[in-house]
Amino acid sequence: MKVLISVDMEGISGIVHSTETNPGHYDYERGRALMTAEANAAVAGVLDAEPAAVVWVADAHGTFRNILPEKLDRRAHLVRGKPRPLGMLGGLDEHTEAVVLVGYHARAGGGPAVLAHTVNDEILDVRVAGRSLGEIGLNAAMAGHLGVPVVLLSGDDAACAELRELVPSAVTVAVKQALGQAAAVAPHPGEARERLRRASADAVARRALIPPLTMAGPLEVEVDLRSPATVDLAVLVPGVSRAEGGRTVAISTEDFAGTYRLVLLLAHLATVKPG
Repeated sequence: MKVLISVDMEGISGIVHSTETNPGHYDYERGRALMTAEANAAVAGVLDAEPAAVVWVADAHGTFRNILPEKLDRRAHLVRGKPRPLGMLGGLDEHTEAVVLVGYHARAGGGPAVLAHTVNDEILDVRVAGRSLGEIGLNAAMAGHLGVPVVLLSGDDAACAELRELVPSAVTVAVKQALGQAAAVAPHPGEARERLRRASADAVARRALIPPLTMAGPLEVEVDLRSPATVDLAVLVPGVSRAEGGRTVAISTEDFAGTYRLVLLLAHLATVKPG
């Protein structure tokens, strides 16, 4: 069997501030080490449950070049770099039997939650069929589009609650309790990793009992953007229109794969600044 472990950074135990998650800033190297260690805990848990599993680890934070390759469990395959098909779910395909989300964070507007946002700071909200989705919901629904369940999520308590609302039977591991956007209380990183390893084994073992998150098309999608300049670029995309309010774009997509691709494109357009 194949398992994909998608690893973000803001939800890693011990991380509470953007200086720990952005290259070139104070303590980023420690953040990378903590992220790699939690990825290894999840890999070990998956293989505890299914020793013959093929495990892919997708670096899913920022540049997608954060996990330390030489420190990653050598039994795993590392998906690294961007842009790439399916973004944070790089490596997902029809042969995948389960997805594990490690180090994930709550959506923009959620909270109290550590470093809550949706894709980047330029996307304020994504609504699909009227339901607000952050990275947790977007990735769970994209996996579900291919019939793959998200069986486990680790992150702060707000992130865990977000997945349970979408997939009540999924396993969650709160590796820290959020006190605010940049504050939390967490166990020792070693304790967090032990919990994550046990939970990963449990989640993979009971994967057949956890349904994929599915959202049948066609889907009405609205995205709130911080910058009006990004809206100006977005409406150049066929099918995208400007919605009421000036900072919202709308589109009807045939299925969730179309929705997911649109959000990835908007995230990249948001990095283009007016000349």
